[in-house]
Amino acid sequence: MGVNLVMPSSLDALHVVLAALVVLLFIVALMRGGKTSPDVGNETGQAEGADAAATEDTTPVVDVAPALKTSDPDSALQLLGLLQQEARFIDFLNEDLTGFSDAEIGAVARVVHEGGKKLLDQYFSLQPVRSEDEESTVMLEAGFNSAENRVTGNVLGEPPFKGVLVHRGWRAVKADLPKLASGHDARVIAPAEVEL
Repeated sequence: MGVNLVMPSSLDALHVVLAALVVLLFIVALMRGGKTSPDVGNETGQAEGADAAATEDTTPVVDVAPALKTSDPDSALQLLGLLQQEARFIDFLNEDLTGFSDAEIGAVARVVHEGGKKLLDQYFSLQPVRSEDEESTVMLEAGFNSAENRVTGNVLGEPPFKGVLVHRGWRAVKADLPKLASGHDARVIAPAEVEL
């Protein structure tokens, strides 16, 4: 059985749903923040000070797992509510698309795209992590920032690494969601609508 490796010439339902899911996960990751955990202390397990050299510590070094930061889900829930309000995002992802044509799905995807873009432009400022053009050759020197550069493919040895830039990445330079009113229940993403 052969595998078709040709890129699709039209946008199908699966690609639209996957793109929408990637956008949502990216935004949730932004809301969780990129802060690192506080320094736990001396990583070598040795005492600091003048007598550290004189003291020979034979205690094995135990790697301490980094403290994980918990986050308040209200910001992520607020963002999900804004995506629903502006782009009907949840409605789109929960819709069974099997009975719709690609053209019908594409028309709905345009609403999701336009609303999502409006939301991003209103509350976020984003810039590429790397300035080079995609598909250009880049060099990752020793000590490169692994949070900003993910190395994929056949990774062998130590840096420097020479590779092809598949995606420039995104960095949030501003994330400014509206303030929530006191008593607001962020778990209600979108209220039920009752027409009288």
